[in-house]
Amino acid sequence: MSFTIIRQDITTVKVDAIVNAADRSLSIGGGVSGAIFQAAGAKELEEASRPFAPIETGEAVLLPGFNLPAKYVIQTAGPIYRDHSKSENKRLLTKAYESSLNLAVDHKLHSVSFPLISGGIYGYPLKEALAIAVATIKRFLVDHELKVVLVIFDKSFYSIDQDLVKGVDAYLADIYVDKDSKWLRLEAPYVQGYPEEMAKQSIENSPLSDLVGNLDEPFSETILKLIDAKGLTDVEVYKHANLSRKLFSKIRAGHGYMPSKKTAIALAIGLKLDLAETDDLLERAGFTLSHAVKFDVIIEYFIVQKNYDVFEINQVLFQYDQPLL
Repeated sequence: MSFTIIRQDITTVKVDAIVNAADRSLSIGGGVSGAIFQAAGAKELEEASRPFAPIETGEAVLLPGFNLPAKYVIQTAGPIYRDHSKSENKRLLTKAYESSLNLAVDHKLHSVSFPLISGGIYGYPLKEALAIAVATIKRFLVDHELKVVLVIFDKSFYSIDQDLVKGVDAYLADIYVDKDSKWLRLEAPYVQGYPEEMAKQSIENSPLSDLVGNLDEPFSETILKLIDAKGLTDVEVYKHANLSRKLFSKIRAGHGYMPSKKTAIALAIGLKLDLAETDDLLERAGFTLSHAVKFDVIIEYFIVQKNYDVFEINQVLFQYDQPLL
């Protein structure tokens, strides 16, 4: 399981299936839909679609990918916003995502990419369309192993909850001096809610030592001990960390495994570590959070807020043009 957001031409994404937000007739359209038809081979995709048309709004069908890098195209019909009530629009848009995801799992696919369904000429408000997409994918991935990619072609089509952005903006403002200056490395691990005395204590006392032992044990062993100490399961941790089962199997196997910094941070999120514990875990992997790096400061903000929702974290990271967990 993993979920990510990228800015790219969806026709070039290397996944098992790409989703096309089609009309009910499954015929070639404009915009992203037209680009998918042209890249696949318009004649071939139209002929393959014809026996299934028309479909109901919210339904989906699986078709060959023809000339696309993807093996398949999933055609789904999202709601036209002006044609339905707000509650019906939400139900139909949710159904379009669920139908597409279920098709992918039913056909044993490992990865699927989506555009923002109904977010273009169908007029769905972008913030609401994104919220429904993320919430639906998040629920689905609780019970399924699938790599899901949400593809945003143009950043102007990306709109998230401003309450999230305001909080991060305010936190960044405490660390960032002005627009033309560099990021500052402050003495304390973070600015708000973490007094200097606590910072010194956390460094001296090694917050994880009582839970997992000394600094010299293998990283994999540290993670497994932490899972037990926190009363969590492997599945809970790697799903909350937005890691695949395959990657977590490598961690569990050990064999000298050492994570990337991004994976170590993701595990800290999955384990719901506080900031002192996160600093300790990263140190054991040879890393640190730095106020010289915007990505690190955003991660720090979410940990300080005790918000361990990796889907929300990734939405904000994408907003700030940072790599995602």
